[in-house]
Amino acid sequence: MSDILLFSYGTLRQPEVQKALFGRHVVGTPDAIPGFRQRMIEISDPDVIAKSGTRWHPMVEPSDDPADAVDGLVFRLTPQDIARADAYEVDYVRREVRLRSGLMAFIYGDKDDEPPA
Repeated sequence: MSDILLFSYGTLRQPEVQKALFGRHVVGTPDAIPGFRQRMIEISDPDVIAKSGTRWHPMVEPSDDPADAVDGLVFRLTPQDIARADAYEVDYVRREVRLRSGLMAFIYGDKDDEPPA
């Protein structure tokens, strides 16, 4: 079974969140998503707040400035890991984007934003 690439710019990079979701620490590779910028949103789900330790989480959105980019880590996850991450990312939608490295990976982004073409 093939690994699924997931780019994280937020709380999925935290060891305590990884341990709670995946039962282990996941090592990632640095990368970035060009054409995006980051903002903070308030999360209300008590389970997510308990796992992350905060109600404020980063969110990415497409940017009009092609020089904008959001740094993060690329993880290689199993389908079971992705299902757990999907359940955790309650205020986000998973979509695929091209990273600065050229890899295609999933991100969790705003449900109302479309990624840049």
